[in-house]
Amino acid sequence: MTATKYLTTIVGAALFLSSCSFAEESLWPSLSGEDPAGGETQEVAVGGQGAVANEVPPQPVATVQISAQPTLGSNSFVPQGVSPGQNTGTFVGEKVVELRDELTGLQTSIVQQNQVLQQVRAKIISDSISYHNNVAAMNARLQVGTTPGNPIMVQQYNNAQADLDQIDKDIGDMNKLAQAVATASTMSAFLAESATAALSVSGAVDEDHRQLAILQDEIGRTVVLIERLHKEVSRDVRRQSAYISTERSNLNLLSSGIRTGEIYGISLVNKAMASAANVNTGNTAGNPLDTTGRRPLVVIRFDRIDIPYEQALYNAVKKVLERRPDATFDLVAVAPSLGDEATVALNSSKSRRNAEKVLRSLVDMGLPPARVAVSGKTAPNTEVNEVHLYLR
Repeated sequence: MTATKYLTTIVGAALFLSSCSFAEESLWPSLSGEDPAGGETQEVAVGGQGAVANEVPPQPVATVQISAQPTLGSNSFVPQGVSPGQNTGTFVGEKVVELRDELTGLQTSIVQQNQVLQQVRAKIISDSISYHNNVAAMNARLQVGTTPGNPIMVQQYNNAQADLDQIDKDIGDMNKLAQAVATASTMSAFLAESATAALSVSGAVDEDHRQLAILQDEIGRTVVLIERLHKEVSRDVRRQSAYISTERSNLNLLSSGIRTGEIYGISLVNKAMASAANVNTGNTAGNPLDTTGRRPLVVIRFDRIDIPYEQALYNAVKKVLERRPDATFDLVAVAPSLGDEATVALNSSKSRRNAEKVLRSLVDMGLPPARVAVSGKTAPNTEVNEVHLYLR
């Protein structure tokens, strides 16, 4: 393909990479060939066959964004204690003593659970500081530029992974605490019912009922305290668990950046979730559609070894997800149809492996596999193996 012929298929200008083309501004191809978003569609291309990187200066690379960690609860849960009382010697009086002892034991367990909660919170904060320090160091190094597979960054990545695993363990400890608090809640409900039932037992004296009334108030306050404790612990577990899931995706993408020496952004799935905050999501991936008449978002030409396509691929998909959080994609392996049957079969096999490689890159970037359908075809006007990414 000559440079003149190539440029007729490109509207816009090329960036600094060499085998990738993707929609820059208007990312919504239509079957009619018109641009639904209006305006012209820019494509970026790189490679031995069409590198025009000198026509447009490279765009600035955004720093990697790290999801803000949810704030932990800050309340302390300490019961007010149990009022003393005298045994009247009646059956109900004996029941009051029993209920008072059980409430005292319950409140003691609440004090212990509150201590565990404060310790786990302090541990999460400490481990989070260590994690974010490691991530910040990696982002800073990637931003200024580094070598692919830098061993210093690999060690920092391993440290960050260990920190994240430790935070996950801390959350597991907090989840165990939530279960213990739930057991205490069941016990408090039982005590409340027992105190109410004791009021209807015959043979009580006035002092028994006076002490029962006080005990009911103290049990009621304990029930409320336990409910607040359980709600706050459960909220911390839920928020931190969601945060860990998000950070694992971001850390996985960061590992891709370390391998290539490139800086990307937040995980694509997290980008989609963030963009979907005020958008109704729709379809997930289904059967791939016919790509006839559709302009690809990205065209990767595997005309040489080690095509640096990841940055352009990430930027293209990220822009789509910013505007259409529920977007799904068709990944098509395109092989030349020229040559004998054996040559075509060999090219088709290579092209399919290239598509699988691109799919792995997308998954590493955080895009769920269910969002991408992979297929293959041959094309008479294709000279080298290519992989096309389409917006469905």
